[in-house]
Order: sequence, then C-alpha cells, then structure tokens
Amino acid sequence: MGTENVLLGLALLFGVYMAWNIGANDVANAMGTAVGSKALTLRRAVIIAAILEFLGSVMVGSHVSDTMRKGIVSPEVFASQPMTLVYGMIAALLASGAWLHVATYYGWPVSTTHTIVGAIIGFGVIIGGFGAVRWQEVGSIVSSWVVTPLIGGFISYLLFNMLRRRIFHVSNPVAAAKKLTPWLVFSVFSISTLVMVFNGLKNLKLDLPFTQALGVAVGIGLIAAWVSWLLVRRVRGEVTVERKLEIQPPKVVSSLAKAARHLEQAKAESVGEVQFQMRRILDEVTMLLKTAEKGIEVETGDDLNVVERIFVPLQILSACFVAFAHGANDVANAIGPIGAAIDVLKTGSVALDAPIPLWLLGMGGLGIVVGLATWGWRVIETIGKKITELTPTRGFVAQFGAATTVVIASKLGLPISTSHVLVGAVLGVGLARGIGALNLRIIRDIMISWVITIPAGAVMAVVFFYVLRGIFG
Repeated sequence: MGTENVLLGLALLFGVYMAWNIGANDVANAMGTAVGSKALTLRRAVIIAAILEFLGSVMVGSHVSDTMRKGIVSPEVFASQPMTLVYGMIAALLASGAWLHVATYYGWPVSTTHTIVGAIIGFGVIIGGFGAVRWQEVGSIVSSWVVTPLIGGFISYLLFNMLRRRIFHVSNPVAAAKKLTPWLVFSVFSISTLVMVFNGLKNLKLDLPFTQALGVAVGIGLIAAWVSWLLVRRVRGEVTVERKLEIQPPKVVSSLAKAARHLEQAKAESVGEVQFQMRRILDEVTMLLKTAEKGIEVETGDDLNVVERIFVPLQILSACFVAFAHGANDVANAIGPIGAAIDVLKTGSVALDAPIPLWLLGMGGLGIVVGLATWGWRVIETIGKKITELTPTRGFVAQFGAATTVVIASKLGLPISTSHVLVGAVLGVGLARGIGALNLRIIRDIMISWVITIPAGAVMAVVFFYVLRGIFG
C-alpha cells in the first residue's frame, strides 16, 4: 500500500509538472500572435488565456483517456505486467515535462502531443521491442511535421495577399475594410465553431458529424457577421489615401549594388554561423536593391491605422477560440497518463479506456494556467515577435490560417500539432512580404527542435523508466 501511494503521488506531481510546461509552451499557439501584433498586452493575454484554458480543460476536457496514446503501442504488451504501465506512464510524464521545460527555456514552440508520444514509444520499445510500436501511426505523425505547417502557411499566404489587394492597395482602405469585415467575421466564427463542434466538445454532446457541425457553424457565422456589419458601420476614417511611386536616387541604387557585391564576396569566404548570418543580410540587401531600382508605392494619411484597429477585435476573438479549444483538447496530454496509472493502481489491470475524474481535469487546467502565467512569455515572444513582424491584420490571418488547417486536417484524418500549424501560418504571412521579412535563424532553431522532440522524449522516458523500475520494481 505504501508503494502504491508513493507511485500515485509521483504520478500527480509529474502530471502537474507536465501541465505547467504545457501552459508555458503550448498556450503561445493561442496568444502569441495577439501579443506580437499588440492587439493584447502580455498581461491581458495571460489573463484571457488563463480563464479560457481552464474553462476548456474543466468543462469539456476529455473524461476518457486512451492509455495507449493514439494507438502508438499495442496494449497487449502490458496485459501481463500492469505495474510496468504505471512506471512507464510516470516516466513519460516526467520525460515530457522535462523536454518541454528545455524547449520553453529556449523559446521553442514544440508539440506537447509529439513529446508524450515520443515518451511512450521509448518505454514501449523497451518493454515489447520494436514490434510493439505501431510504426505506421508514428510515420503519420512525423509526416504531419511537413504537411500541416505547409497547409497553414499556404492558406495564410493566400489570405494575406488577398487582403493586401482588396484593402491595403485601394484608394480607400477603410471603406474596403468595412465591406470585407462581415465576410471575415463570418469565416472566423464558422471555422472556429467547426473546430469546436467537429473536433471536440464530446462531453457536452456537441461532437457532431461533419455535416451537422457545418450547419451549426454556418448559422453562428451568419449571426456574427450581421452583428459585425452593424458595428463596423460606426467606424470612422473615410479619408482617401494618396499613393505615389517613391524612386530612390541613382547613388542609392549604386551603393546598394556595391554593398551586395561585397557581401557576396564575404559570404563566400566566411564559415559557420557567420556565413549563415551573412546570407540572411545579403538576401535583405538584394531585396532592398530591387525595391530601390523599381520604386515602391507609399501612401499618406492614417487610414491604415484605422484598418488595423478594425482587425484588433477579430484577432482577439480568434485567439479566444483557440485558447478554449486548446484547453479542452491538450489537457489530456498531462492528465491522460495519470488516469491510466491511477486506474492500474486501483484495479490491478490494464484498461484501454481509463476514466478521468473532474478534480483531475481541474488540477490539469490549473497547472496549465500557472505555467502560462509564470513562463509562457518566452514562447509567446517567439511566435509573436521573433519569426516575423506582426500587426493585427497579419496576426488575424495567421490565426485564421491555423484554424482552417485544423478543420481540414481533422476532416482528412491527419495528425495535428497546433504548434506546427501556427508556426507555418506565421511563416506564410511573413513570406507574403518576402523572405527578408523572416528571421531565418529562429526558423532554423524551431525546425531542429521539431525534429528532435520525439527522440528526446523517447530517450528521457527510457532513462526515467529504468530508474523507477529499479527503485520500485
């Protein structure tokens, strides 16, 4: 009995630790772009996200945990040795929390789901060998590293270019924004509602089939669009923007061309990090040279500031939807393994579905909130400020692209990492403004962290598993 109580205490402790790190790392998916675009201050973003994440976790978080985590490891492996599953789940929680802790320290937005999957693969291989792991499932998860960020980036790229043509590159941007806003509101509410009722909310009996979910989403979208049409009519700022072609003097063009040649020579002779940075600077100078040669259209007046203000509520709303959905879906990454361990300790056998009590969901939600409030600013800063410069329009486009990708991926049955999707969407927005608008060093670091997430979780889980089994086995 004493050993069981100690193991239960460790499961709860490491589960809270995992939830704390989920809040510190993954919640940037919801609030990073809103903070980066200055639609919300960091303090307000933390407060809003904390409330919605907690409500999503407690009200609609999954009450049934798939103890095998998406079928990654065959359940038969643990049937004859249930206590091994307890050691493994506790080790997986500690390993996942530790890797997320490291990633958050460096500001890397990694996937909490991929982390826990990697951890379970680690101890699953140790117990049942490589044959115990369903590698086809693992392969589909790995493929999502490429597929879902590309979809999110592509959608965001197209949408941002459309907004530039329809709003920013017309003579009266405010009038154009007023005309387009109800349609955007319709899209935001429809897509966000579809994410919720098609891909979640099972405990409120709102996990509808796609056709019914689409009907509910369209109805809510139409109501929201009508309300936004009433409100946006009151926005003032009907000032026509004057546009002119700004041409640089020949001496500027000549100097930039000379600088590009010198940088090219320096890049060819440099090595390592200096060469990487030199390449980035050369790309920016080359883009400046093309702009100086062709000229660039500039506008006068404050209409564009009015347009950005119109998009602030849109971005905040989309961020709130993502925060609530994240709390509902990702709390299981911390609480699921605890539920599995508790079930084994109570019954002495392995069950495919382990019930999760409400107090455990509340504990996970509280852990997420504390993690967000104490350390979430690190990854929020990466998403919102370090990848590319964001404004309310750009931040809204990134959120919209990410939400749309979640719906598409869910419909196609693709594994989803919200972190990967949102980073891809932010990249798409930045790429629409040219490669020079992206921080390639930060992007490189993020990509590397994605690649090593599953192996890191697996290796640490194996180490912790042997330690636990050595102590209690």
